[in-house]
Amino acid sequence: MTSAEIPPVSETDILEAVATGNPAALSDLGHLVRIPGMAWPAFDQTQLERSAEAVAALATDTGVFDEVRILRADIPGTDEQGQPAVLATRAARNGRPTILLYAHHDVQPPGDDALWETPPFEPTVRDGRLYGRGAADDKAGIMAHIASIRAAAEVIGDDLDLGIAMFIEGEEEYGSRSFAQFLSDNKEALRADAIVVADSGNWDSTTPGLTVSLRGNARFTMRVRTLDHASHSGMFGGAVPDAMMATVTLLSTLWNADGSVAVDGMTEREAATPEYTEETLRDEAGLLPGTTPIGGGTILSRIWNKPSVTVIGIDATSVAAASNTLLPEVTVVISARVAPGQTGQEAYEALERHLRAHAPFGAELTFSDVDLGNGFLVDTSGWAVALTRDAMRDGYGVAPVDLGVGGSIPFIADLVREFPEAQILVTGVEDPHSRAHSPNESLHLDTFRNAVATEALLLARMNALTLPQ
Repeated sequence: MTSAEIPPVSETDILEAVATGNPAALSDLGHLVRIPGMAWPAFDQTQLERSAEAVAALATDTGVFDEVRILRADIPGTDEQGQPAVLATRAARNGRPTILLYAHHDVQPPGDDALWETPPFEPTVRDGRLYGRGAADDKAGIMAHIASIRAAAEVIGDDLDLGIAMFIEGEEEYGSRSFAQFLSDNKEALRADAIVVADSGNWDSTTPGLTVSLRGNARFTMRVRTLDHASHSGMFGGAVPDAMMATVTLLSTLWNADGSVAVDGMTEREAATPEYTEETLRDEAGLLPGTTPIGGGTILSRIWNKPSVTVIGIDATSVAAASNTLLPEVTVVISARVAPGQTGQEAYEALERHLRAHAPFGAELTFSDVDLGNGFLVDTSGWAVALTRDAMRDGYGVAPVDLGVGGSIPFIADLVREFPEAQILVTGVEDPHSRAHSPNESLHLDTFRNAVATEALLLARMNALTLPQ
């Protein structure tokens, strides 16, 4: 990449435009938060259409894009289509690079409204944070893109030659089921030299983070059967293994005594991690007094570079309906996070082998609904990574930290497959207290402003580059 001969842009003017535009950006974010767009079929799907239309209007109103469309893609293997996504594009001019900006407009269900201090879809500001479902994950990512484009376009004006594609997905929280097909259908419109995925977090509310590794995932449903019908626990208990007993016994084999994963074939990654104390973990995770952390090694190595296994759902007799009965079957959902460098398929196969080998009392196991995703390791040697780190430093006023993330963004593997030459930059507006997916999700307002400043500077600096011929 080389610098182009264009009139110099005042980066002070860029930062001033970000500050001036911040109230409007937050107002627009509040409007998006009020739309309860959830991709699960149990929820009103017209709300996702409203959400897509609102995002498309914001993109159109920037005046930057040549075309703004609301599109759907087929879900492979089904006769269904995915949820509405927004695709906005403008062609690069005069040899400038193209950047693809990604975020998603769907949100997690709010859960129990009683656990929210304020209504989940009524944006509320208190103590320097904006509360509401999607305020951080990921409608703030959308508005970071929109607000940074506004600021860059205002200052650069007619000299904005940078190619920009913006892809705002509508089903990320529901598994991105049509994502790969959407990429294939719109490959040329989405093709870019650098891709910003604004769906991650930062080191803290004042220190930016560039995510350079993500764990993969392996999620599946397991049914455990020991009987062909329920039986009286008094008549047969002590001789007949019920499904709950078998399930509890089997699940306990997944972990060592210290809580680390005890599954042969699930690997770990060796990599240094920054200092991170148990006190910080307790504060950020909400660990109760007296409850101890699990695993071994540094705390961040356990979250970033080692596998984890969590039982996230169980179907059995409820407490309210409990009776003196031996259960014939129990169904659980298991979610594993996979260390970077191992595929989701390899991890799932290791888990299935382990569970079958340790099934107690000859219990019958059935596996279904397998959902896999691979981890991600960033090549940090590219020009776009260097440019982003510099923009973070100047946008936040603090040097960024290279982060690993314990969560997964499986669709990044699809981006890598479709656009192998593109440099992928995983950024975000969340901080450790954002509580994404949880009640009282929130966005730190200063973090948002700094994230917008970072991206606006990145756009301006990319606009001054020319691709080699």
